[in-house]
Amino acid sequence: MLSVSYFCIQLLNEPQMNLHEYQGKEILASFGVRIQRGIVAHNAKEAVDVAKQLTQETGTSWHVIKAQVHAGGRGKGGGVKVAKNLKEVEEIAGNIIGMNLVTPQTSAKGKKVHQVLVAEDVYYPGPSETSEFYMSVLLNRAKGRTMIMYSTEGGMDIEEVADKTPHLIFTEEIDPATGLLPFQARKIAFNLGLSGTAFKEMTKFVSALYRAYEQSDASLFEINPVLKTSDDKIMAVDAKVSIDDNALYRRKQYAEMRDLREENPIEVEARAVGLNYVDLDGNVGCMVNGAGLAMATMDLIKMAGGEPANFLDVGGTADAKRVEEAFRIILKDDNVQAILINIFGGIVRCDRVAQGVVDAYRNMGDAIKVPIIVRLQGTNAELAKEILDNSGLAVHSAVQFQEAADKVKEVLS
Repeated sequence: MLSVSYFCIQLLNEPQMNLHEYQGKEILASFGVRIQRGIVAHNAKEAVDVAKQLTQETGTSWHVIKAQVHAGGRGKGGGVKVAKNLKEVEEIAGNIIGMNLVTPQTSAKGKKVHQVLVAEDVYYPGPSETSEFYMSVLLNRAKGRTMIMYSTEGGMDIEEVADKTPHLIFTEEIDPATGLLPFQARKIAFNLGLSGTAFKEMTKFVSALYRAYEQSDASLFEINPVLKTSDDKIMAVDAKVSIDDNALYRRKQYAEMRDLREENPIEVEARAVGLNYVDLDGNVGCMVNGAGLAMATMDLIKMAGGEPANFLDVGGTADAKRVEEAFRIILKDDNVQAILINIFGGIVRCDRVAQGVVDAYRNMGDAIKVPIIVRLQGTNAELAKEILDNSGLAVHSAVQFQEAADKVKEVLS
């Protein structure tokens, strides 16, 4: 069976927009998925007001205060707490809002909490015991099919479940030609050990969840936990949702949900100027055209003893303005000790790229304080090398991959 980590790695390689829990739940509810109801608050006083409103609407007497950040494991960092009265709502919300929440999925610095979700208590007493399940919908790219991954072990770290008890992880693959079939929803409910009303409720839940995933152009819907309440209702208590960036042009209502405060500021700036940029932890900046060449370039850097500091694809054009923008983005990372430009001149001529590099270098003056290695191959590559070599600038030109690797190793040492 394919591991959970395998699919997580696949998702990390896809451009996607992550949503807050409350936003994911809004989408789920719009497709008929039962959710734990809640209202967002931006300060302690507002949290009390929405708690009162929630009590009137749902009858809940306790409230769950949840930090809204793009990171899992919030409870472990103190970002999810239960309030038994309005005084505790105010106190807990006041403590969580403004804190830097550190979870297993954040850096040591954590993420600042700007808002909380005040949610109803759904673990109320009833005729049966509550049960927690795990469920996610995502694309199995190896097979070109959507899959539903689910487990009886909800509320836990699913990676740990997959590692220690893989037999408790189930998958259901869905043929895109037919979509989710009724027998598949029933099979999932059966494998989760449900019967009676809970069984019927789960089949409805699975069908609605799949419909939400398919019709929202999502790359991931992860619900952990899916709760069977004490009166056999099935609902999403949490929601981790990622929308495919490439589909946002036709999902403008979701594009408006983007919270730029939760994203890497350098990546946000790069996106604004039309550059494909992913921040990494290394010391050598990369400027390439094409994802395949970018991956090869990162391998090249590692072979030379360095570590890639970013993935940056300038696309089919590399004029002076675009190169200068790319330089400025890369140099915002203080860890960058060198920049490797590796471009294949197929659509764009190498001599134009070389002139773009020279012009950008001169425009930026003393802003560039690290060595630049440029490897250009393709149309007019020889002319491009002449332009770079005769520029009088501190630019190291290379022709072959190994030559570029040697120059990276040289400047780092």
